[in-house]
Amino acid sequence: MAGRFSTTTPRVTRVSRRWVFTTCILLLIGCKPASNDGVALVGATLIDGTGGPALPDAVIVVRRGRIEFVGTHSDFQLPPKTREVNVSGRWIIPGLIDSHAHLAPSTSWARPRYLAWGVTTIRDMHGGIGSLTTLRRKADEAAANGPRVYAAGAMIDGLPATYPDAIGVSAERDARKAVDQLVTAGADFIKVYTRIDAPLLRAIIDEAKAFNLSVSGHLGMTNAVAAARAGIASIEHMTGVAEAAAINSASIVTAHYRGFYPGWTAAERSWGGLDSAALARVAQTLAEAQITIVPTLVLHETLSRLSEPGLMRDQALQDVPKERQQEWDVPGLISRVGWSSADFDAFRQSRSMQDLFLRAFAVAGGRIAVGTDAVSPMLVPGYSEHREMELLVRAGLTPREAIRAATRNGAVLLGADSLGLLAPGNVADLVLLSKDPLNDIRNTRAIEAVMSRGHLMSTDSIRAAW
Repeated sequence: MAGRFSTTTPRVTRVSRRWVFTTCILLLIGCKPASNDGVALVGATLIDGTGGPALPDAVIVVRRGRIEFVGTHSDFQLPPKTREVNVSGRWIIPGLIDSHAHLAPSTSWARPRYLAWGVTTIRDMHGGIGSLTTLRRKADEAAANGPRVYAAGAMIDGLPATYPDAIGVSAERDARKAVDQLVTAGADFIKVYTRIDAPLLRAIIDEAKAFNLSVSGHLGMTNAVAAARAGIASIEHMTGVAEAAAINSASIVTAHYRGFYPGWTAAERSWGGLDSAALARVAQTLAEAQITIVPTLVLHETLSRLSEPGLMRDQALQDVPKERQQEWDVPGLISRVGWSSADFDAFRQSRSMQDLFLRAFAVAGGRIAVGTDAVSPMLVPGYSEHREMELLVRAGLTPREAIRAATRNGAVLLGADSLGLLAPGNVADLVLLSKDPLNDIRNTRAIEAVMSRGHLMSTDSIRAAW
């Protein structure tokens, strides 16, 4: 069955077109083709992830989980053993990558949510050293209804470690051993946390290089410029930037030593008082060092609004099971941390300066990758990816740049050449949209179907499996 339909037939309404398309996809899923059978998606506008111009009336042929052909409809001949699906009037983008996520074994409910929102790959930032085997087993078991996972395992922290399942170190020798331990466990990259100082960071990066692993940092005791000089690959949440730009960062560093939340609060509050010229200098330095920034603007934005009652009425929360929302316990979190109305005012004031830094970093040629920090409180897996892209555009990126940040840039950070780019030979991960995302970045949410590892699924079928 070809699965073809025309979006130009006058008698076919928008509702019925969607029904026909969904029916075609469901029939396609229901088939059990031979291993060498393929599918051709014909007629959509292709945004391939390179950042270049969109390709109208495009064709993508997928076979055995990989892209076999990309071109225009006018030059296309349907190969043997290939089923055609007419997707005229739609847009195709690469499968999205969440470059900062937390997918612990207890959050397996999040896997299909990611996929329904077009996130086909996640970069898991911490789950304890024993989590690596479990994460990969679950990812293999759920290959057809969940994203692929690249994982750090346990993050490396100074002593006393912030979390009990982190690896705490206090000497350079121990820091190197921690890297070796993670390599043996199968970590895809190394993550350091707030209490790692500059000497420890240098030792960790040096040891990781011996195994061709990159190091990412949620910084605190080390500022962003010092981390860049040490050779860090990515900086998470824009941490360490305020410490590098502040005239006197000693108070922020001291707060980091007292604990995670005191350090986060001090750094987040400090952004509002930073000098724009100093921020521009830090942005230029980090861009020249080829650092990837994973800003997680959606985390900063959400924290700045955490005390607002309307936040709990966000329609996106329908994707989160009620018991998980209760576990977030936002009022309890605010009470435990001790955040006041003055803190939230300061967080909101800081947002414009964070955007300013990010604009300066982008103008200087810096690489930005989309990350969300889901499933932290109020950060909905999958949906938060689209909020992050919207916030990046609000900060000054173009929709095309935001899509690249959510696709190709994430793949570059992972060192995964086959991801984030729709080209022959690459993995067949893509998202089919009913609206033009270059016209309005919020249109990335208009998802009709997702292809993951060559499996084409309607969003309705993914959600029906919850």
